[in-house]
Amino acid sequence: MKLLSGPLSLFSRKVEIALHEKGLTFERIMVPFSQTEGYEPKHPEVLAANPKRQVPVLLDRDLAVYDSTVIIEYLEDAYPQVRLFHGTPAERAQCRLYDLFADEILLVSLKPLMHRTRPGQRDREHWEALEREARPAEAELDGHFADLSGILEGREFLCGSFSAADIAVFMSVLFSLRLCGPSLDNHPALGDWYRRLLERPAFDSVAREIAAADRQLSAPVHGAYGDGRWLP
Repeated sequence: MKLLSGPLSLFSRKVEIALHEKGLTFERIMVPFSQTEGYEPKHPEVLAANPKRQVPVLLDRDLAVYDSTVIIEYLEDAYPQVRLFHGTPAERAQCRLYDLFADEILLVSLKPLMHRTRPGQRDREHWEALEREARPAEAELDGHFADLSGILEGREFLCGSFSAADIAVFMSVLFSLRLCGPSLDNHPALGDWYRRLLERPAFDSVAREIAAADRQLSAPVHGAYGDGRWLP
């Protein structure tokens, strides 16, 4: 099994955590990436396997699977020894809705913050315009974090047991922290949940690797990761 991944790819790292949590052995191929050029030139195995021309791509024997959610659902069917979805059909559907919430709701609010890691010269007027656009997105994220913290009151994990929902939402929260999004200090249940996940080796490793990739590839962001308080 091979995973084509990227150093700052939220969705690739989501799949990496799932593979490790399921105890699966795989070869990781880190596709070259820069903040200025992205993934250009495209990796030939990515081009051959994924019409979206993006990582992650999972290659398992003669099967190529892309899209992080589809990959995790494939792994759940093909390697059910350790489950990432639990309970009744309704309970599993709720976990899938958290995954969708992370990938398609939280991500929308994260995108206006992503200019903060872009290296290179910054035109002050353009930067201030980007920051004005970021402020409403930060407020949206803060509202989502308040909702999540309320859901996590009295719970260890989002869906009762550890699940794919925790992986997906963790990655969005981690990326908000690296982009100096809303503080978790105001959302104690969410912060406690995030720290519990960081104690798991797969989450610890991914968080450390992303922070190291930022030091190599990204412009420094003042206050990122709560000045390091939200890193392992």
